[in-house]
Amino acid sequence: MAQKDRRHRVLVVEDEDNIALALDFLMTREGYDHDRVADGAAALPRIRELHPDLVLLDVMLPGASGYEICQDVRLDPSLADVKILMMTARGSSIEKRKGLAIGADGFITKPFELKALREEVRRLLNAG
Repeated sequence: MAQKDRRHRVLVVEDEDNIALALDFLMTREGYDHDRVADGAAALPRIRELHPDLVLLDVMLPGASGYEICQDVRLDPSLADVKILMMTARGSSIEKRKGLAIGADGFITKPFELKALREEVRRLLNAG
């Protein structure tokens, strides 16, 4: 569905300003259109409004957890093509399995190397 002549749209759902700034820098440098939501409760309405190609989704958020948001996106057939990359400081294998089981397309542990994040974002955006 993505057209070759438009830039990929990325929505960052992250409540920590310092991480959001790093993500903003990376998304700008990579040439993606991007926006940010800092509250979990505002994430799903914004995802429906923007219909981004990719959501960078923090797990621990005020208002609603990243797991709840991911599950809600996956239950909405109109958002089936939205990719979700979950981010968490709790990088246990249980957390990762949980995220992938509810429909995340990828999972990255904070703090992350920008190179690793860039590669994961590119992988997901080019996956279909």
